[in-house]
Amino acid sequence: GISASLFLLLFILVGAPLIERIPLAALTGVMFMVVIGTFAWASLRILRKIPAHDAFVIVLVTAVTVYSDLAVAVIVGVIVSALVFAWKSASHIYAEIGTDSEGKKIYMIHGGLFFASVTPFRDLFTPKDDPEYVIVDFKFSRVWDHSAIEAIEALAHRYEKEGKTLKFRHLSQDCQHILDKADKRIEILPDDPKYGVVVDYTEHYKKTPSSASS
Repeated sequence: GISASLFLLLFILVGAPLIERIPLAALTGVMFMVVIGTFAWASLRILRKIPAHDAFVIVLVTAVTVYSDLAVAVIVGVIVSALVFAWKSASHIYAEIGTDSEGKKIYMIHGGLFFASVTPFRDLFTPKDDPEYVIVDFKFSRVWDHSAIEAIEALAHRYEKEGKTLKFRHLSQDCQHILDKADKRIEILPDDPKYGVVVDYTEHYKKTPSSASS
């Protein structure tokens, strides 16, 4: 790859007059050989075995390459693949629902919360049927974007309209910071306790020998 790049740079800067003497028909033949050598022919054999969205991306990128150019096709392929990934990830969010000894209902959220999973996240909750005190636990989840923050705020407002208490637990520090500024009515339970740094026993008591007896 490095050699090809250096030779290409050399042809552009120095050898352009010589390349102009090569017939276009010959260059066309060279390009055909390059295409035949670089095309992933194995993808045709597995096209029916892979997921439909992957097959669609392959066909789409190939078509865009022929219609436009490879650079545009790569961009289109990346965008479509990212949207497909977001769509698939949105379907993986779910909640383990339970009740503690005090009668509080707990929603243990699993999966990432972002713009594509906002609607499934909202449908997990039933404010009218829930008890007076509800906890939403994000220990196994992660809040990714601003749409997720808005979904959390909307959920808090739904429970507030029902006159019920909703609290959140195990939210990340950055999410807590945003929610503190966005909506003061959202209550966040304390996260895991803060732990100190372990100090080496020998080094510690060399500096403080008076405390060794204690």
